[in-house]
Amino acid sequence: MLDLPVPEAEYINEVLKPSEEQQDLVSSFAERAEAVRSGNVDPSRDNMLKITNDGRKCALDQRLINDMLPDAEESKVNRCVDNAFGIWEKTSADKGTQLIFCDLSTPKNDGTFNVYDDVREKLVAKGIPREEVAFIHEAGTETKKAELFSKVRSGQVRILLGSTPKLGAGTNIQDRLVALHHLDAPWKPADLEQQEGRILRQGNQNDKVQIYRYVTENTFDAYMWQILENKQKFISQIMTSKSPVRACEDVDDTALSYAEIKALATGNPYIKEKMDLDIQVSKLKLLKANHTSQKYRLETEIARNYPVKITALKERIAGLKADAEAVKPLLEKDKEKDDFSMVIGGKAYTDRKEAGTALIAACAGLKAVKTAGQIGEFHGFTLSANFDSFNQTYQLTIKRQCSYQIEVGKDPLGNLQRISNALSGIEKKLTESEVKLETVQQQLATAREEVEKPFAKEDELAEKIERLSELNALLNMDDKGPSEALGMEEDVQEVADRPRKAVSYAGRVSDASRIADGARKPSVLGKLKEAKDRLAGNHKGSQKLAKKKEQEL
Repeated sequence: MLDLPVPEAEYINEVLKPSEEQQDLVSSFAERAEAVRSGNVDPSRDNMLKITNDGRKCALDQRLINDMLPDAEESKVNRCVDNAFGIWEKTSADKGTQLIFCDLSTPKNDGTFNVYDDVREKLVAKGIPREEVAFIHEAGTETKKAELFSKVRSGQVRILLGSTPKLGAGTNIQDRLVALHHLDAPWKPADLEQQEGRILRQGNQNDKVQIYRYVTENTFDAYMWQILENKQKFISQIMTSKSPVRACEDVDDTALSYAEIKALATGNPYIKEKMDLDIQVSKLKLLKANHTSQKYRLETEIARNYPVKITALKERIAGLKADAEAVKPLLEKDKEKDDFSMVIGGKAYTDRKEAGTALIAACAGLKAVKTAGQIGEFHGFTLSANFDSFNQTYQLTIKRQCSYQIEVGKDPLGNLQRISNALSGIEKKLTESEVKLETVQQQLATAREEVEKPFAKEDELAEKIERLSELNALLNMDDKGPSEALGMEEDVQEVADRPRKAVSYAGRVSDASRIADGARKPSVLGKLKEAKDRLAGNHKGSQKLAKKKEQEL
């Protein structure tokens, strides 16, 4: 809202294909989710939150699941290293600096694999001096942090890696920042805002900066970014002052549901459509709630407020007309400066200055006894005074049918002129009241028309709710068999065969593209599962044969 001079951001989404190992791991998450749902595993050993965290690790780098797995050539880490090195070379003359945010796999100094050390070693191997790449975790004290931030601002440290908690609010290192890299998606929109707030900040010497977001297809990545968008939309609904709606669903869940993991594992595009529809339906429901609220408000205005306003204005207009007629001869006499008379405190005055002096004295007398009341009369208009202790002034009310108020000054003749001006202004007040009455009557007519109008997007809302129900049924795996719920079989395709606009499912692979890729090499996990099934089948067959022999005996 303040339109502060911050850099212009160019957002770059790096979408990467998953490795075979990552695809196998995502499939195994579906199997683990199945076991958790069926209750065949102790929750202390495996649960949906643990599966979700493993899914995030897998999307970041497969070696976080098992450090014996190979380093995928087209991984997010390697793409980030290539981009960071290219920017480092391009901005060497100006000593441009960069931030790399990664909330997972922080350095532990225990010899285990972590993304931070992997990124630094690869950057150093490309030719960046080691002292120019730093971790926020290496600055353990406030003094060391201040020293590190000073080096980043001066360009001595040109690439800084950190996590949201350690490199978020209060970090002022924006001077030379040219790029920011999101290696993983945080859980909360506030975390994302804090991360990007490090570079989109006053004091940055660069007019344009780049913000990279890395996403691995067919993993939890794209879904995590979609969750962030959903959360932010709900939060915006709550924080806005433009809508009466002040309720939303819980948006801080950190574990995916069984259905969501299963759909991600199979590359099901319906889950993307469902999330888009969730947002659209929520927005339409909010608009409908606003429409309904406005309708109720208009009905109240029509039934009560407008009639009261119209009645009051009509009464005021009648009073102003009567006062205007009564004051006409008085104003004519005032012009001629003849036949002046005013009663103050029961005494009639024909001299203007004496009447003005008496008026001031009467007001002062009311102040002395701390009261308010009538002090005189002027050609059928009563004069009442009171003392405004807040403003330390006397207020004089001139009343016949309607009331007119002026402030009493120290000049006796000036006060009489103010009374004359107030009475001569009755005609203007009458015109204003007549215009206001006409406006209120027009507003009443408009309100009666508006209250009859239906919600303009009712049909669109009903259609999208119906489609959302279909998608919920397709993805509701707790009530359907696996093949039916995945939306991968022919009978499911028929349910959603109505003509629709083509939707681009970024970060996911549709059924057709998966088939077009050709037969993939059977995964290790798949082979193990097949062998397990065969053993289970053989064992079951032998049990049946033994039971049959027992019955024969």
